[in-house]
Amino acid sequence: MAKILVYNNNTNRMETYYRGESQSMPYNSNRTLTVAEFRGKSNSGLLWTDRRCMEAWNSFRYIYGKPIYVGYSFKRPWEGGHRTTFTTLCWFSI
Repeated sequence: MAKILVYNNNTNRMETYYRGESQSMPYNSNRTLTVAEFRGKSNSGLLWTDRRCMEAWNSFRYIYGKPIYVGYSFKRPWEGGHRTTFTTLCWFSI
C-alpha cells in the first residue's frame, strides 16, 4: 500500500491517496498507469506528483494510442541508480 500525495493545481491543495500496487494512479484515465509502474524500483512508501502531470500523461497516452513502457519514473537519488556527480564550479574554466 502506497501513500500518494497529489498537488491539485485547481484547488491549490495537497490530496492524499492510499493505493495498492495494482491500482491506477489518481487522476489517471483507463488505468494506463499503475502505482507499481509509477513507483518503478523505488522502495519508498511515499509517492508524490501533481494533477497536471497526470492529466498530461492521459493526453499523451491518448495521442500515442498504445501502451507506454515506464521504466524509471520515480526513484530518489539516495536509492542508487543515478550517476555520481562531482563539483566543477569554475575549476575547468580557469
